[in-house]
Amino acid sequence: MSNLAQGLQGSSPLLNISIFAAFVVVTLVVVLRASKNTKSAADYYAGGRAFSGPQNGIAIAGDYLSAASFLGIVGAIALYGYDGFLYSIGFLVAWLVALLLVAELLRNTGKYTMGDVLSFRMKQRPVRAAAATSTLMVSFFYLLAQMAGAGVLVSLLLGVSSGTGQALVIAIVGVIMIVYVLVGGMKGTTWVQIIKACLLIAGAFVMTAWTLGIYGFDFTALLQGAVDKAPSGEALLNPGAKYGESSISRLDFLSLGLALVLGTAGLPHVLMRFYTVPTSKEARRSVVWAIWLIGLFYLFSLVLGYGAAAIVGPETIENAPGSSNAAAPLLAQALGGPVLLGFIAAVAFATILAVVAGLTITASASFAHDIYANVIKRGKVEDKNAEVRVARITAVVIGAVAILGGILARNQNVAFLVALAFAVAASANLPTILYSLFWKRFNTSGALWSIYGGVASTVVLIVFSPAVSGTENSMLPGVDFHWFPLQNPGLVSIPLAFFLGWMGTMLSKDHNEDKYAEMEVRSLTGAGAEKAVSH
Repeated sequence: MSNLAQGLQGSSPLLNISIFAAFVVVTLVVVLRASKNTKSAADYYAGGRAFSGPQNGIAIAGDYLSAASFLGIVGAIALYGYDGFLYSIGFLVAWLVALLLVAELLRNTGKYTMGDVLSFRMKQRPVRAAAATSTLMVSFFYLLAQMAGAGVLVSLLLGVSSGTGQALVIAIVGVIMIVYVLVGGMKGTTWVQIIKACLLIAGAFVMTAWTLGIYGFDFTALLQGAVDKAPSGEALLNPGAKYGESSISRLDFLSLGLALVLGTAGLPHVLMRFYTVPTSKEARRSVVWAIWLIGLFYLFSLVLGYGAAAIVGPETIENAPGSSNAAAPLLAQALGGPVLLGFIAAVAFATILAVVAGLTITASASFAHDIYANVIKRGKVEDKNAEVRVARITAVVIGAVAILGGILARNQNVAFLVALAFAVAASANLPTILYSLFWKRFNTSGALWSIYGGVASTVVLIVFSPAVSGTENSMLPGVDFHWFPLQNPGLVSIPLAFFLGWMGTMLSKDHNEDKYAEMEVRSLTGAGAEKAVSH
């Protein structure tokens, strides 16, 4: 890694750090202002339910468009063309599942967390404990990927080549994240996500217009430029560049696509955003806004990916530190020199900060609200501030664990951590949520079977997959104990979790149809749903 310092020649680490520091200062001021209204649990977890649909939609886009979306997809398109773009199709189609099946019904039924929805008509303590377990697991894997990504990004953009330097930067990102969550709660975190989404989409728009301008705003000419530079030529425009022609690789891609499409509607930090709006109508509006913004961004990423292939060239990208992750920064540098590169570097940092803050507040809320308030205290918390206090302590602990995990995982393949988070969300969370909302017979036993079965099957299949051992790109390249052929377990673990939920339900006689009728009325009409809190 000694060539990292020279990685992006012409890059100015001092300028990159200055722009990033300016972003941190501005957002900290915003968070401090937001913290003045953070008094109750509803303020801390749900921003007082004071955000409009459009505001929440922008924040969802900010929460969802992670560094993997920005750097990873642009790089994947630059190197693999069509196959790289299919990632973004999966990420975008996922929102239709969230809009049609989950957003409005979840907003009407729950209060702060997924555990509220699941425990509505089931035994509180075991179901909340299971929901919190899966929430913490998904959040942890996602956090680990983001923190490790921060290490890669820093080495790429600031010329920090030593392990100690990378570890220090991961720690700084973690500490800023903890401050955001401790001080601002959900309200402060939401404003950070709104600012970051605006910066990211604006930056992507400027680069897209600039790239198209070079080719006379003719997308066909841009594609031809990419084909001319690519070693594979026309193959860059056809399927199969990344996933090959073998039946296993095609199944693997199908499995990944299934996890991406179904995992989004089960990601806890996305689900929690539906509670920050005053009504279910605003929840629906926020998802529509998110779909438009995320769709627009992925169209930009298509131009940026092929633009990087045409202007920078696949060979230069592959030889840069960070490989495919370097595509967007290299394109920024080729277009606008150190200043545009500095801005894109700061946006990429801001992206990581906003996403990890959202994940941390979700994990801390799940522990404090589900485990502490409802499992340990059995719903009888005398001191109304105790729950928020526990959430803040949990945020510090989660932040510290994420920093340590990020430092340990900084040289690992982070893509599989993101895939694992999506696979757990799709396998453990989504079947249980859908059964709870739509199946009258569903009961506590079914919920526990589908959550724990989904988590266990996903983790076991990942551990024994080529993602961990058996190939040169594995997490442990020197050993081989894999017997499961697919990198992503979604194709097996998602149907298995649905089946386990059904079987657990059928083997138990316990079910409360009266409570289901009440839940159905509330989920469809919003009658009795948690209202906005006015100050």
